[in-house]
Amino acid sequence: MKTMWAPWRIEYILNNREEGCIFCKALDEQDDLTLFKGNDTMVVMNKFPYINGHLLVAPVQHFSSLDQLTEKEMGKLLLTVQQSIGILKEAMNPDGFNVGLNFGKVAGAGVEEHLHFHIVPRWFGDTNALTVFADVRVIPEHLKATYYKLRPYFDRTGKTG
Repeated sequence: MKTMWAPWRIEYILNNREEGCIFCKALDEQDDLTLFKGNDTMVVMNKFPYINGHLLVAPVQHFSSLDQLTEKEMGKLLLTVQQSIGILKEAMNPDGFNVGLNFGKVAGAGVEEHLHFHIVPRWFGDTNALTVFADVRVIPEHLKATYYKLRPYFDRTGKTG
């Protein structure tokens, strides 16, 4: 039997489901996951990512669906998605991206009550036989290391988003 050590996962295993909205909490607190808090949008690292650099982009307002946003709010949200992709390109040099929204638990939404985009950088070779055959994903860099790598790029963007 082979053993894979992933000590950071114990927090997920032992942690009770957080009460309240993670995005609204991120606006009130400073943590090692929130990269950007603007007037209308925010960028948070996924606490349990698919791969390093997995970001969540959300409106500051607590909306649960796209039809609740004005055109201006939608534009600012998409601009923040675009800027976040640009930062990931510069800081991490991925080969591509998966970008999307999940609406409803059946569609995979982990936080149904607060609309958010997922931005998942992808590299050739980031999925291998371990993922396919053992249903195990390897995250090669600690979350805090990714945070400290990305934070200076988001600090340069200002607080207008």
